[in-house]
Amino acid sequence: MAIKFTKVTIDQIPVTEKRQLIYEENGKGLAVRVTPAGTKTFVHVYRFEGKLKFYTIGKTTDVSLKDARKISNEVRNKALEGKDPSLEKQLAKINSINDPTFESLANEYIEKYAKKHKKTWKKDQQMLKADVLPKWKKRKASSIKRREVVLLLEEIVDRGAPIAANRTFALIRRIYNFAIERDIIQHTPCVGVKMPSKENKRDRVLNEQEIRSIWHGLDNATMSPEVKILLKLMLVTGQRKGEWAKARWEEINFKTNWWVIPAINSKNGVTHTVYLSPLALELLTELRALNPKSEWLFPSPKGVGHITLECIPRAISRNTKVFEGVGSWVAHDLRRTAATHMSAMGVSRFILQKILNHTDSSVTAVYDRHSYDDEKTESLILWGDKLRVMIASWS
Repeated sequence: MAIKFTKVTIDQIPVTEKRQLIYEENGKGLAVRVTPAGTKTFVHVYRFEGKLKFYTIGKTTDVSLKDARKISNEVRNKALEGKDPSLEKQLAKINSINDPTFESLANEYIEKYAKKHKKTWKKDQQMLKADVLPKWKKRKASSIKRREVVLLLEEIVDRGAPIAANRTFALIRRIYNFAIERDIIQHTPCVGVKMPSKENKRDRVLNEQEIRSIWHGLDNATMSPEVKILLKLMLVTGQRKGEWAKARWEEINFKTNWWVIPAINSKNGVTHTVYLSPLALELLTELRALNPKSEWLFPSPKGVGHITLECIPRAISRNTKVFEGVGSWVAHDLRRTAATHMSAMGVSRFILQKILNHTDSSVTAVYDRHSYDDEKTESLILWGDKLRVMIASWS
């Protein structure tokens, strides 16, 4: 059966109980295959070495009639040249699997590894989109050379982002190692490439004067009251900014004075309990009054979800002059400072490990399921009282 193809006539082809093949009048091989389920697909029908063959072009909902005619004509010409278009298409698909583009390889890494094993997989996606895919998107992953990796990283460093260059290199290296482990490719262009920039491990611990300056400076800083309280809570409890930023009120128990951080929000994937000292409870009471109807402690100003972690360092950098005598500092310094001062007060490293929720992979830890809640409570109360004395002596 043959009809004149238009979008309307194709849409009007009736669906029957048997599969149909409707040819275009004078289409020279272009046809629409219609299944009993109603799926309509453009195909090109041709003979090769005496056998009738069907080259699938695409669903009529995905491919325009104009494009279908163009592809059909290309397929017809190849067949007339003595080539088998269907075989070429199959070989190209196999080649794509065996020798994928960098984009295809990166997508496979995101879907099959990063999403399953990394909470920060979205950051990997962002790095790829920002700096890697614009250059290597359609390149065969196996064709990328060491020199190209070096030049890409140098571009990122030259624009003033040395740490971003380090993170990008680490991501590229992970993607290629992933591919080698899965036997997708055999070699990585990252061999012999050094980390583009040196990173200094931060060991900043704030002294009492700096703690006072930051605490009272926050009161005068030009940042949201929520971010001010989050930073103070980091210092009071020693917990991570990401865990506070994602906290919901249902996790806070004002009757028992405990905060239960669910495994999905903790860095090591383990549920963690944090005792809330009187100073912490005062801050939380103040925080609750700011957004009494929100499920989040720190709701996004956009009205959906919680605040982003990126807003915290930006808020600090905008207010450096407010924190007199402190100099450069970051939010994580508050957590380190809390731990160091507690240690100086006599809190053991073991209990600090429990307070900070550091992973203990020792054999003993496997069998030791004691929560050490009493010890954590005592330590955080002592630190809260000590901190209250520090900030009260402001002059």
